[in-house]
Amino acid sequence: MSMSSVSTSETNLNKQTVLEALKSVHHPEQQRSIVDLDLVHNLRVCGGNVALDIELPTAAHAIKDPIRTQVVRAIKAIAGVQEVAVTMKVQRAARKPETKAHPQKGLEQVKACIAIASGKGGVGKSTVATNLAVALAKRGAKVGLMDADVYGPSVSKMLGGQSQPSVREGSHMLLPLEKFGIKFISLGLLLSQQTPVIWRGPMATRLVQQFLSQVEWGELDYLLIDLPPGTGDVQLTLTQAAPLAGAVIVTTPQEVAVGVTMRGLRMFEQVRVPILGIIENMSHFVCPSCGHHAEIFRHGGGRKAATQLGLNFLGEVPLDDAITLAGDQGQPIVIHANEKASSGSSAQAFIAIADNLLQQLQQVEGQTAALQFHPQEIRIDDAAVSILWSDGYQSRYPFRELRLACPCAVCVDEWSGERRLDPATVPKDVKPIESKNVGRYAVQLYWSDGHRSGIYSFDKLRAMGAGTV
Repeated sequence: MSMSSVSTSETNLNKQTVLEALKSVHHPEQQRSIVDLDLVHNLRVCGGNVALDIELPTAAHAIKDPIRTQVVRAIKAIAGVQEVAVTMKVQRAARKPETKAHPQKGLEQVKACIAIASGKGGVGKSTVATNLAVALAKRGAKVGLMDADVYGPSVSKMLGGQSQPSVREGSHMLLPLEKFGIKFISLGLLLSQQTPVIWRGPMATRLVQQFLSQVEWGELDYLLIDLPPGTGDVQLTLTQAAPLAGAVIVTTPQEVAVGVTMRGLRMFEQVRVPILGIIENMSHFVCPSCGHHAEIFRHGGGRKAATQLGLNFLGEVPLDDAITLAGDQGQPIVIHANEKASSGSSAQAFIAIADNLLQQLQQVEGQTAALQFHPQEIRIDDAAVSILWSDGYQSRYPFRELRLACPCAVCVDEWSGERRLDPATVPKDVKPIESKNVGRYAVQLYWSDGHRSGIYSFDKLRAMGAGTV
């Protein structure tokens, strides 16, 4: 090649020519170029050298390397390019528009809360929650783990937490402990190992509420909440008090465990919390000597349940004594992924489940963003509750009319649908004194007449609300 041709090529090498070349690189799932998706950042061209950053969402970790390869190939095809430096980064999820409905104080900067639940005890739910939290952190996400299993708190042991959480000076906010890239809190940090937890439902519920509102979680992409097994007061409190992005159900393969799991699924469905998927723990035993797979608790029950219910199957975790040993030592097995060959299969199982969960979260977030009726702002004015919806529609609900429309079981017979509330008993000057979001589907209003059980779904409010676009 002549000196003149090299000079011409280098002269034509600029940011615009690089961006044009990168339009040929498409995101494999969204079928659009990485330029159109605004994934190309910090592009620099100096002589024949090109450097740039590609920012992918955490859910796209599995396609990171293929995209990098295509980017390098597309740029090197440009005449005059000598060196290409591509830095792959994690793109933080955009903050969702917040409603002005008094979000829990400790959760203002938490983008997504995820419940880890099971229908019964003994399925390894806390082990799954702990390793899943660490796996998400290894994928570049900011992660917190809240141990809400107040009757059997074990997260602190699995993470090797020994010290008690401190309190922020000048406030009553607890500071969570940090280890392996995650923040965590557990009742196990506040009690000695010999102290039994003999609490009635209201006490356990109150502790969960304190963990939600009085822990300074800071900025998090995901807060995983390890629920106690079953469908009792603590679980119901969490589904109503925390803005859950979804729930993950942990089960074991045998039919009796899967059958009990159905109750947990129905609870989340009733409060309209999306089920992100099912994880089958203790799926099979792998002999450490010969590698033979033994199905001790049968196999495939979790996948079968997911298929029957039309849910996502996030993956299966083998029955591995290395997982138990790692948890007892306060060293979750996921932290040894790519370090110890003997723990590779189990650790990689959690990594794969984390990737599947991130993809499912991305789909749920996309579905939520596409909802036609989603409140952007909830405001209590002088005489009415006002809602600005995501499509620009504004609804206005006069206080007394809204109070009389309360759908709770005290005001409406849940069997016949007949209204029990006598309008004569409702003061003319009644007004809401506080509002709280209930998960992702409703708002709860506390009224000046002492009534506090009214939960108004967004669907109901949109249907009854008069307003303007």
